[in-house]
Amino acid sequence: MQQGIMEELWKTAHLSGGNASYIEELFEAYLSDPNSVPEQWRNYFDVLPKMDGVSIPDVSHATVRDQFLQLAKHATAAATDKHSSGFQHEFKQIRVLQLIDVYRNRGHQKARLDPLDLQDRPLIPDLDLTYHGLSAADLDGSFKTGSDTLLDGEGTLREIIDCMEQTYCSSIGAEYMHIVDSEETLWIRQRMESVRSRPAYGVEVKKHLLERLSAAEGLEKSLGSKYPGKRFGLEGGESLIPMLDELIQRTGSYGVKEIVVGMAHRGRLNVLVNILGKNPSELFDEFEGGHMAEEGSGDVKYHQGFSSNLMSPGGEIHLALAFNPSHLEIAAPVVVGSVRARQDRRKDPEGDQVMAINIHGDAAVAGQGVVMETLQMSQIRGFKTGGTVHIVINNQVGFTISRQDDARSTEYCTDVAKMVQAPIFHVNGDDPEAVLFVTQLAADYRRTFKKDVFIDMVCYRRRGHNEADEPSGTQPLMYQKIKAQPTTFALYASELIEQGVLSANQRDQMVDEYRDNLDQGKHVVKSLITQPIMKAMVDWTPYLGDDHWGKTVETGIGAKAIQDLVGKLTDIPDGIVLQAQVSKIIDDRIKMAAGAIPINWGFAETLAYATLVDQGTRVRLIGQDVGRGTFSHRHAALHNQQNGETYIPLDSLGDHAAPFDLYDSFLSEEAVLAFEYGYATTTPNALVIWEAQFGDFANGAQVVIDQFITSGENKWGRVCGLTMLLPHGYEGQGPEHSSARLERYLQLCAERNIQVCVPSTPAQIFHLLRQQVIRPLRKPLIVMTPKSLLRHKQAVSTLEDLSEGSFQVAIADELESDASLVKRVVLCSGKVYYDLIDRRRENEQDNVAIIRVEQLYPFPLIELRTLMQQYSNLEDVVWCQEEPMNQGAWYSSQHHMVKIVEQLNAQMSLKYAGRAASAAPAAGYLSIHVEQQNRLVDEALAIES
Repeated sequence: MQQGIMEELWKTAHLSGGNASYIEELFEAYLSDPNSVPEQWRNYFDVLPKMDGVSIPDVSHATVRDQFLQLAKHATAAATDKHSSGFQHEFKQIRVLQLIDVYRNRGHQKARLDPLDLQDRPLIPDLDLTYHGLSAADLDGSFKTGSDTLLDGEGTLREIIDCMEQTYCSSIGAEYMHIVDSEETLWIRQRMESVRSRPAYGVEVKKHLLERLSAAEGLEKSLGSKYPGKRFGLEGGESLIPMLDELIQRTGSYGVKEIVVGMAHRGRLNVLVNILGKNPSELFDEFEGGHMAEEGSGDVKYHQGFSSNLMSPGGEIHLALAFNPSHLEIAAPVVVGSVRARQDRRKDPEGDQVMAINIHGDAAVAGQGVVMETLQMSQIRGFKTGGTVHIVINNQVGFTISRQDDARSTEYCTDVAKMVQAPIFHVNGDDPEAVLFVTQLAADYRRTFKKDVFIDMVCYRRRGHNEADEPSGTQPLMYQKIKAQPTTFALYASELIEQGVLSANQRDQMVDEYRDNLDQGKHVVKSLITQPIMKAMVDWTPYLGDDHWGKTVETGIGAKAIQDLVGKLTDIPDGIVLQAQVSKIIDDRIKMAAGAIPINWGFAETLAYATLVDQGTRVRLIGQDVGRGTFSHRHAALHNQQNGETYIPLDSLGDHAAPFDLYDSFLSEEAVLAFEYGYATTTPNALVIWEAQFGDFANGAQVVIDQFITSGENKWGRVCGLTMLLPHGYEGQGPEHSSARLERYLQLCAERNIQVCVPSTPAQIFHLLRQQVIRPLRKPLIVMTPKSLLRHKQAVSTLEDLSEGSFQVAIADELESDASLVKRVVLCSGKVYYDLIDRRRENEQDNVAIIRVEQLYPFPLIELRTLMQQYSNLEDVVWCQEEPMNQGAWYSSQHHMVKIVEQLNAQMSLKYAGRAASAAPAAGYLSIHVEQQNRLVDEALAIES
């Protein structure tokens, strides 16, 4: 503040010693609402925080308030002497507190994070003494620090600056002041400032750090000398190995029993060998052309997953490294989904026993949107896991991009983490002890606050994007520096030798011992458990090795049992007032169970869930608007009209019942579907369902479908029973709300990898959903579910249809006429069946049979041929679909139908009736839709226009 303003403030009559409390009240009111105080005081307060250019946004309001109130209390005693030394000291005291606050907020921008010292760090003017009206003459003056953990509350300005520089501007740069929870910020501040971000580690800890660095470097050198080809090595980021080692052991000491790790390519082989304990001889065999997969395609080495058990101070830990494709960050939501499933299995809602570690690359974490989606779910009810520890291997180059203004629009690659107020600890990867400290800090933060936390390990990439690349062609200056840069192990070993912690001979012996173990094919992880305890793990053996595709599974359940369940589902507790339309749905379901009215789709689907839950099978149903159902057919969640509380009948069937997990998801497809895939791959004995709001919306999750759901078993042997419900049907709702892109799933079908079904009756969806878990077979199930059929008067079933039988892969026509009269068979799937039978009835066409193909993959060749053989005078076979010719089932399935037709009559051919090929999925105008629909139906039935 200018001296004249200060003088005016202190000579004001209001500032007598007895009015300090009045000033405090005024200033408190000003901070909440400047317009609430008189203009004269507002003018004073407007100027006060802008002392020599430091404005309120530069420091926290709480800090400004505390500083001003402290000034007001102490300075009123000196108010009669505006030039007193007491006043001057209090003025500087405020500036010192502001300087401390700036270090906490912006010290990370001055930190020495880059091992290569190539980062162009901006000057931070408000970390300069003169910015705050201080000078070298004040360095030996004593000031309060405002914190007992900082120099015990008081020290000289020189000591304060030294402490702040060491804590926030050395090898660690901490971003945590964006967190609004003061408990969290104070916790981080105390942990860092109490040891100046440099705790004193003992000799054994230092030796262990060096040994882990030796292992990390030793593996890369061994692979580089023996197999110089592509491996996406960890060279330059070797500190990842001691970081993961500490994270596992420390969290294990807290009671963590399972850890799932997700990462991309870089360093994966090193993690497999040096963390998970994969036998080096197996890895070498793969490099020499051996393969692990006994069947299926297998995958490249740096996509492979692995699992093992390690011993920690708290007992045995199961460690799983997730498989991942080259779509880098897509593994992150799969990992947290798997973690949530394990937590549910262990009844661990707080995440004390199971945790996730997601390892990112700097380019990927900044560039891929699924990172944001995954972070967004971190505190959402249906997806939270008690916090993920994120590690960024920040080698400062993504493929060939190293310019920051090409890589991102933010200062740090981790800035996306601020959206969930996660603390971010940037650390120099060439300072192993700093890496160790932030690892401990991150583990403890996650344990204490159950939230995500980020470690941004700034390092470098010694080779190219892969070892076959020559990086100096695109990053000449960076790689000149890298060639001259000693390795992290060499730097730290020299430091320890200088400290007298070990000798040069001991260092060399450490290197030789690791290399000998590698060459002999020995495990190099000392904590590895070769005979783990298996009782806590999931047993997948009942679902492996036996093909149940062609076997009928009885999925009916007795009428009495259904009626008993309906009694529980419709017994709404007192005090819950339902909306009128919902109340009618409940009343109708009572009538359906009694046989008074036919059973509709919503009721049959609900009964499928109820019977499974009642029999002890967990059901998890996730998607946008799944509680009500996009088309208001489900109403699995009932909302009390009096107080807004939610009641879920399916989760209230009694203590014997399994959980029914129902969550409306946030507006994400990619991350949520990936999460549910991860959940399903970890929970074979549950029905796990993701429903798209409209089937088209699954387009936004195509990476998950391509890389995991349809190919995960073939590539990695990962069995999965995930079910996808995709509303599909042409009702004139335009291109974006008609097609679930059936053709895409059929194109991905091979080797019986998935099941694709288009059920057309309530009984069919009832049996299909029950079959998915009753049958000892786990394959992803893709279901084209209806929209208009949810309330179609003909798309109904009886109680007997549910209590008897099983899912039918193809459904025969219900013609009352003699089969010998049939000249034409129309094959179809889905909603168009009802259009066809209505039109046939209008035209009294007894010579046309309509057969529904309810399972398009695996295609029911035998069943369909059997149904068609009864028509001895058959002349024409037509495939009818609503979708355009280049979409739907025509191109992917016609060869199956042609085979059957040729077997029945070699002179007969298969015809097509449907929309013409189109770039868009459907027409945008209802009139055009109706015209097209009538035309394709008439064409299928050979009706002249």
